[in-house]
Amino acid sequence: MAERSASLDGVFHAVAHDARRSMLTRLAGRELTVGELAEPLHMSLAAASKHIKVLERAGLVSRTVVGRRHLCRLDASPLARADEWLRFYERYWHEQLDSLDQLFRADEP
Repeated sequence: MAERSASLDGVFHAVAHDARRSMLTRLAGRELTVGELAEPLHMSLAAASKHIKVLERAGLVSRTVVGRRHLCRLDASPLARADEWLRFYERYWHEQLDSLDQLFRADEP
């Protein structure tokens, strides 16, 4: 359970920054180099590499080196665990709102 919690913590930490979310969105389309990930965000290669390392630790990105190019690829499977965790609260809020709706309907003449 602690390993699963640490994994989930890493995913939420990784998606907590807008630059990393942007990188994930772009990687959903195709593999990109570190430079291609950095360019639209107007950040240095070093800064982009630090963000990519966070994504790698969370298991969301894998990087392969081809010559001097570092190619990054999305692995969205860790996001499924985060989605599963969030869906519990989605069901909770739907139940709460359904209960509230019933209270309002009971007060109607």
